[in-house]
Amino acid sequence: MPQHIDIAVNLLSSRLAADIDNIIHKAVEHHVSPLIVIGSDIAESDESAKLCQQYPLKLYSTAGVHPHQASSWDENSLDKLTQIANSKHVVAIGECGLDYNRDFSPRKDQRQAFEAQLALAATLNMPVLMHCRDAHDDFISILKRYRHKLPSAVLHCFTGTETELKECIALDLYIGITGWVCDERRGAELASLVHLIPNNRFVVETDSPYLLPRSMRPKPKSSKNLPQYLPYIVESIATLRNQPYEEFAAHCYANSIRLFNLGER
Repeated sequence: MPQHIDIAVNLLSSRLAADIDNIIHKAVEHHVSPLIVIGSDIAESDESAKLCQQYPLKLYSTAGVHPHQASSWDENSLDKLTQIANSKHVVAIGECGLDYNRDFSPRKDQRQAFEAQLALAATLNMPVLMHCRDAHDDFISILKRYRHKLPSAVLHCFTGTETELKECIALDLYIGITGWVCDERRGAELASLVHLIPNNRFVVETDSPYLLPRSMRPKPKSSKNLPQYLPYIVESIATLRNQPYEEFAAHCYANSIRLFNLGER
């Protein structure tokens, strides 16, 4: 069976935190391992890194401040993130970026926190895991100033347009695709674009517990998306790309290893 890496799991979400051990073991049973645990603020990033210590080789994590939490960025944030990022289990800075869809933090604060985290990733020579929603122009403008200093970078949960996709690929970004592509309503445009992503730029994710694939049959009793469902997403994308499942899965796995430098850990 092909192996998979779920590059974005919100494992400390209130919807998952009580069942972490079972979620990890179910994922392993479905050949989804390791999982990349997302840090969305300082506290969660610290907790994620500590959680990884309990599951060596099964969990890695990121350290960052999500745009929703950008207003919490202060003069101490950089030092705290740097300390967390020095953990051997932390494989990327993020989730960082811009979200102009909800504007939970002022846009000025979002841009400031995003740029500070890109600069930190460049200083530490670490990959970045990024978020962008309804903010493409500013996202690209800021990222262009740092991309050449970064070893690798991924835009997770991509849901943009063809033009936006091509601009991201031109910056040599990895493109993270979720079960959004399985939604016949909202995901139709994305489904039409996945064939444009080169084999060496594709990574896959559940963004668990969010974005349960609508097309799953039978439908899971719970609305929670879980890492164990990642093979379904991979198979769905492979079908859209007219590509053998095993071949596509192998590309995604190798890309994830390379993106997060897991082969050296």
